[in-house]
Amino acid sequence: LTGKSPDLESTGSGTTTKRSSVSSGSRSRTRRDFLTRFTNSEHFTDKLQDWFSLSLQNSESDAPVFDPPFELVELQKFDYALEGVSFQQLTRMPNAVYGSTSASVEANAYLAIEDFLHATVKTLWEAFWSQEDEPVPFSVGCLYNQNLKFYQAEQALALGKLEDLSATGVLLKNPRHPHGKWDHILELALLRPDIESDHHQPSLPLLGEALFYALRILIARSVSRLDFSQSSNCVFILLVDTQHGGVVKVEGDVSKLDFDVSSVYDCAAEWIQKHSKISVSPVDRIWNKLGNANWGDIGTLQVVFATYHSIMQFFGPPRHSIEDLAADHTSRLHSRRQERHLGEDTSLNENGAFRSPEIVEVQEEEERGESMKLEVGSVLWLEDSNYQKGYQISHVSLPHHIASPVDDDDDSGRAVFLYVGSPPSQLEPAWEDMNLWYQVQRQTKILSVMKQRGLSSKYLPELHGSGRVIHPGQCQKPSSGGRCDHPWCGTPILATTPVGETVADLVNEGMFGPEEAIRCCHDCLSALSSSSSGGIRHGDIRPENVVYVTSGVRQPYFVLIGWGHAVLEERDRPAMNLHFSSTYALQEGKLCAASDAESLIYMLYFCCGGDLPDLDSVEGALQWRETSWSKRLIQQKLGDVSTILKAFSDYVDSLCGTPYPLDCDIWLRRLKRNLSEDHGKDIETSG
Repeated sequence: LTGKSPDLESTGSGTTTKRSSVSSGSRSRTRRDFLTRFTNSEHFTDKLQDWFSLSLQNSESDAPVFDPPFELVELQKFDYALEGVSFQQLTRMPNAVYGSTSASVEANAYLAIEDFLHATVKTLWEAFWSQEDEPVPFSVGCLYNQNLKFYQAEQALALGKLEDLSATGVLLKNPRHPHGKWDHILELALLRPDIESDHHQPSLPLLGEALFYALRILIARSVSRLDFSQSSNCVFILLVDTQHGGVVKVEGDVSKLDFDVSSVYDCAAEWIQKHSKISVSPVDRIWNKLGNANWGDIGTLQVVFATYHSIMQFFGPPRHSIEDLAADHTSRLHSRRQERHLGEDTSLNENGAFRSPEIVEVQEEEERGESMKLEVGSVLWLEDSNYQKGYQISHVSLPHHIASPVDDDDDSGRAVFLYVGSPPSQLEPAWEDMNLWYQVQRQTKILSVMKQRGLSSKYLPELHGSGRVIHPGQCQKPSSGGRCDHPWCGTPILATTPVGETVADLVNEGMFGPEEAIRCCHDCLSALSSSSSGGIRHGDIRPENVVYVTSGVRQPYFVLIGWGHAVLEERDRPAMNLHFSSTYALQEGKLCAASDAESLIYMLYFCCGGDLPDLDSVEGALQWRETSWSKRLIQQKLGDVSTILKAFSDYVDSLCGTPYPLDCDIWLRRLKRNLSEDHGKDIETSG
């Protein structure tokens, strides 16, 4: 937080306020008046009865009413990032079963949740944001319902305020306001008995209370002088009892709220129903019977992840990204494997298996019959709901192999990229297998959506086949689905066309000249234009995700592949790459309208000989971008290649971080005119 006073009431000669005009000042006063009257959660919840009942009716009987705020793969990635991080809750959560009285259990529970939140924010701050023992800028306190102020739990309990405590909050430290301010709240935790309902999600009274507090925080932020990030329009509310916990995420633009002070609860309920997006996680176990938090389990992890996002709203992207810390998982896994073999005779036996003095390896593959190997000449058969299709591998590489369809007259001689996912038999997938999930399962989803939405362009990959591996031998999986005990059973496969050489390989071979750079820019921009027309953004543009197609075509062209990290919905997050991600993606973890074009510029800059900086943090990557754009280093380098690329980079620079979309059509025409006249007629200018 820079350049803004954290105090709503303070003013000064050097203070810059968000609202300087009379009209904006009046609007701010109206919102403050609204907030003063918006104090009763029960009245608010009553207004939501019909809406909640209708939501229950519209949902399937065994399905949750609301979508979860986080994807499982996001939590898995976060889990890898926290492998080397140690959390410690010192005040144990009491167990209601063994408690002497309900009052003592509740009092100790408030002390425990306060310590849990303190341990969470302190550890996250030190792991992701802090530098050189920078102090933790947060405090934790309990909300007293009578005056909506915060007190330390011990202080509140000593004053006999237990019955009137309604929540525990994480706030920014501010000595001038020891009892907290609502725009300083990062997140709130509501401690209630038995938070889980029949639908594994909170009941209406509890959800209504969570929405009430979330809306109060959003309104307070809207009149605050704090310099929030773009994600200040969302807030996380934690729901906990003495064993379980869950997360409620509320998103929405409060400027669309009708601030009628004569009917605050009707207006607030209308905003929730019409202008908000609500996500609710499944209620899961957090504390064990001894009162210790299960930090590595999914229940605790989703609460900690919500806190991580709450910190990011106030302090921006961390110095050490999740991807940076999670990438260390592979090296730790390798070290652990070496530790397990330390001091043993790990030479190979005659069958190629490790020989150990204590462990005898059973050759399971021999018992199961023919094993499956990914090598040149091997054939993988794919099973989908409607057909079986085989692919013979002609080239083995990562992340995709090159193969040819088997027994398909229509595709005889046609090559495909073959992505083979991680076998589901692995109990604990490695970090690389999460990348495979993006390359196979997620990319299959994106390409299927493209096909459903009628997005077609020769510069986009085409889904050739997808499904599960048919392994050798008889499959013993149940008829209703599932998988048998064969290690390859259920392994996902994706086949796409066309096939080509990556831009990274072209650069290494010295084959990426000015003509290729202009054509690459044109073709990728055309692909982005086609995908964005269907509401899809790429999110991972880099030299390995652009291929040069030369086989079977009169004029070679580029295709933008690697759509596994594409942004399809608001909650999707792009890949984070210190060299190629857009500035907005690094700052906010999201894409703006020009983000893909900005990544395209970085790719062209580096591939055309631009200096590749040594970047080891998000902070350093943002500093490099600011310096390079301000000194026009990128424009100058691309100007050495072509004036049209320099002009396009200037145009993209003017749009970076703004909501304004690119005018792709005009730039496609300009790029086309700068290509060789002989080839211009072969170029598509739109998807």
